[in-house]
Amino acid sequence: MSWLDQDDDDEYDFDESAIRVRPNPKANRPRTKRRPAHDDARIARVVGVDRGRYSVLVAEDSDDEHPVTATRARELRREAIVTGDLVRIVGDTSGDEGTLARIVGIEPRTSLLRRSADDTDHIERVIVANADQMLIVVAAADPEPRPRLVDRYLIAALDAGLHPLLVVTKTDLADPSEFLSHFAGLDDLEVIRSARGDVPVDEIGRRLVGHSTVFVGHSGVGKSTLVNALVPHAERATGHVNEVTGRGRHTSSSTVSLRYESPEGRGWVIDTPGVRSFGLGHVDPASILRAFSDLAVLAEECPRGCTHLPDAPDCALVEAAARGDLDETGRARLDSLQRLLETFAPARGGDS
Repeated sequence: MSWLDQDDDDEYDFDESAIRVRPNPKANRPRTKRRPAHDDARIARVVGVDRGRYSVLVAEDSDDEHPVTATRARELRREAIVTGDLVRIVGDTSGDEGTLARIVGIEPRTSLLRRSADDTDHIERVIVANADQMLIVVAAADPEPRPRLVDRYLIAALDAGLHPLLVVTKTDLADPSEFLSHFAGLDDLEVIRSARGDVPVDEIGRRLVGHSTVFVGHSGVGKSTLVNALVPHAERATGHVNEVTGRGRHTSSSTVSLRYESPEGRGWVIDTPGVRSFGLGHVDPASILRAFSDLAVLAEECPRGCTHLPDAPDCALVEAAARGDLDETGRARLDSLQRLLETFAPARGGDS
């Protein structure tokens, strides 16, 4: 007799064996955070990022070097993967048309260039990984050079541990000497001049061999023209400067790594989109003074915790300016330093 034939009083008198249990493999499967080891993963360099697809170079500097298109593994969905990253990839790494590999890990980075939307935004935007040089491109005219923007690039480079280079373009339009005097106290800053139609490719190229160099610059300064001269197959779009606003038109829309090759050797040129601002909200204020090495020497006489701002008591920099010990260039650089430090005024207390 089945339980359906029992009296109403015995309606619920049955054992567990009478109930059919539907299996649910997903619900009953034990949860684990263990991931595959991916011992067969190959190392690749990220050379471009486009809408969730990553262009990577496998077997770099070998006879088997070839490009591969990849996507990120689910476990990396919260990780930033940027141009210059060295990653581990699995799956179809042949690079054949229609194939897609998978990025399953990111190798430790040697450097990380970042910027924020503005100085009040502490959320960093990662630009490039594993670069060791920053080449700052600025025009002598059309558009007018912006010393304070260059200051910001220098601070970002120092914060990331990158060696800075400065290329001044369009020197046939104006003499950049006055502009360059702003950086006279920076002994480590190499400066190269370039005129329209006469790009010093060999002089710049010698500094690119054996390095991964990120190119930055205001829109319209000739950065893409310079990249095309150094890497002829790059075909980076070039633009012009608006005669009314004096601003350049954005032409490079994404960050991309390009191979530089010459008889002297190879290197990487990392071209970035032109920017009109470079937020430093993520930077430690203590890094700012180190970008002004000439002033940093004087600041060694400052009391501990000195802010180096105009109202800072017993500040050696402020006192040197008051005594007239700083020349015109030194005073301009102190003003630039203080304007940048003022950005971080709420976080005062940095050690000199």
